[in-house]
Amino acid sequence: MDLEAIQGVGSKTADRLRQLDDAERALEAGDVAALARAPGITEGTAARIARNAIRQRHGDTEDFLRTDRARELYGEALSLVQERAVTEYARKRLETFYPSASASRIAEVQAFVEAAAEHDPTPEVREALAGVEPLTEPRDLRVRDRCVATGDAETYARAEAAFPEVSVELVEDATGIGELARGYSTVVVLDERFAGLDIDGDVRVLPDAFDRVDEVVPERLLRFFADNRERLAAAATVHERAGLDPACDLDVLRDGLERLTDDGTVKGDADLHRLRDAVDDLDVAVSTAESVANDRLREAIQSQDVTIEGADLLSLVEQGARVDSLLETELADEFDAAIAAARDHLADALAVPDYDDLVEQAFVEEPTFPVEHQEEAVNRLRRELKAARDRRAATLKATLAADLADLRDPAGTLVRAALDLDVELAVARYAADFDCTVPEFVERDGDGAEGTSAGSRTASRSGDGTDAGLVVEGGRSPLLDVDFEEVDPVDYGVEGVALLSGVNSGGKTSTIDLVGLVVVLAQMGLPVPAERVELRRFDALHYQAKSQGTLDAGAFEATLREFGDLVEGPGVRLVLVDELESITEPGASARIIAGILESLHEQRATAVFVSHLAGEIRDATEFDVQVDGIEAVGLVDGELQVNRSPVKGRLARSTPELIVEKLADDAGDGDGFYRRLLAKFE
Repeated sequence: MDLEAIQGVGSKTADRLRQLDDAERALEAGDVAALARAPGITEGTAARIARNAIRQRHGDTEDFLRTDRARELYGEALSLVQERAVTEYARKRLETFYPSASASRIAEVQAFVEAAAEHDPTPEVREALAGVEPLTEPRDLRVRDRCVATGDAETYARAEAAFPEVSVELVEDATGIGELARGYSTVVVLDERFAGLDIDGDVRVLPDAFDRVDEVVPERLLRFFADNRERLAAAATVHERAGLDPACDLDVLRDGLERLTDDGTVKGDADLHRLRDAVDDLDVAVSTAESVANDRLREAIQSQDVTIEGADLLSLVEQGARVDSLLETELADEFDAAIAAARDHLADALAVPDYDDLVEQAFVEEPTFPVEHQEEAVNRLRRELKAARDRRAATLKATLAADLADLRDPAGTLVRAALDLDVELAVARYAADFDCTVPEFVERDGDGAEGTSAGSRTASRSGDGTDAGLVVEGGRSPLLDVDFEEVDPVDYGVEGVALLSGVNSGGKTSTIDLVGLVVVLAQMGLPVPAERVELRRFDALHYQAKSQGTLDAGAFEATLREFGDLVEGPGVRLVLVDELESITEPGASARIIAGILESLHEQRATAVFVSHLAGEIRDATEFDVQVDGIEAVGLVDGELQVNRSPVKGRLARSTPELIVEKLADDAGDGDGFYRRLLAKFE
């Protein structure tokens, strides 16, 4: 894959992505977490790269959302799904879903949605998902009891990169290897020419060490499993509760994890525990053994019946008087017994029978008082115990690493499957929560589709020369600030260019919001919150939000330039505009909007303009523009009663007209004041 062909990926970013083991798979799958493991790549950047890779694969662009409000609407649509994800991975992965003009991309996501609908997002599965996160690689791992050695400079550089956890040493000959063996428990030699050398210590010649990383540094694999223990356990539970087919035997995985401590060492081995305890307790045990011997000798000396009273003799001895001959002649048996007691205590305290010979050498049978250990013998015992401890630990690590090695890739698959399930469940929950349905795309003649999306069909232009761009039945917007169950359903169809009229607070803005939301979700490939939706596949969405007050001359000019670019651009577009008349004086606004509508009509665009000047705009327009109305059906206790579904071909009455009509009816004054006012609306 040519990484630099992806939009936004330069040479530096491409080099970072190439450091991943599975960059191509991650890009193909939109695996944001995997891409974010590349050095210097944040999750936000990873999501953007994944989106652009998808766009490249489908020959797509990022030009669908043409205005700020259109982009805001996409953000709101995306949040509806993201809020139903459990993991941060799923929320980032969902950012790769975007409104597309590509039929193949829409079909791809629709197929994903169809598979997602087969899963049941039960609370038990979601609870297990809370513990799942992308797997991490061990960092700052150092192994100090082992080194890698080579006599070749090029191999040395390669080894430093391959084995960052251990010290890599450059040696000239066997003597150098021997010196390393005295300082390290294990020396791994990479050069075959050193094979067969008789060198004291644990020296292993492994020319193929680069292919046996888990054998050379088993700690890397063990730390991987230890660091990811909770993630893997949670992913295993997700598979069981969701009924997924796991990538490995979950009992074998759990058994391997159970054999690991939190820091990646092997637990539960009695020999290793004894050796560790012996090393840790050696100094205290030796000191205590000295005390045992000296206490026995002190008692023996005090009880001796010689010319010098025992107490005086003890005083002399403790002042440094020589007693070798006395111990040899008068206390030989007692001294032997004291040394035996010291040795027995040390042997019992260390509990390492294989090293009893070295334990005995810690106390020699030369008469002296007070008894002292032999420092050289104790140091040798310490070295031997440490070497034995490290060899035992290395053996256990290598054995467990060999058992876990075959689980390394399946573990990654296991977690990815759980995380991807969260993406699917988020989509499934979104669709269920908002009573969504799969929209049907109608490819009009001349749309230029490179393919068709799922559930699409081809139709020609309608009989009146316009294109039916969108039909929504029973649509309910989840963006309204009320419980979704309380939202009134809306039926609305857009054919070519239309004006939408209606009373204040009657739902005009929420209606075009619904239209825009449905189109954004449908072209993301997602189901939509409606009973039925039929739409053409648009190339772009332009949504001009309501302006806050009259614009100054410069802003007014900039707004007109935007519409100038809009009406001259190519493609099949949906244009939504909310009360454009507020940008300038009402009379001028009506004429300007009429001109814009005429240009959009000529281009066969689909457009809905919300306006309080619908009647004036219709009068100023040189074609028979469709005017739809959200009708108020009356006032009840001062509250406006509204039919939320726009009525086709009807200019909605204003709130003032309704109030005047109510006053006229209440007054019953024939041709009185209120009737004359009401006549002005005719």
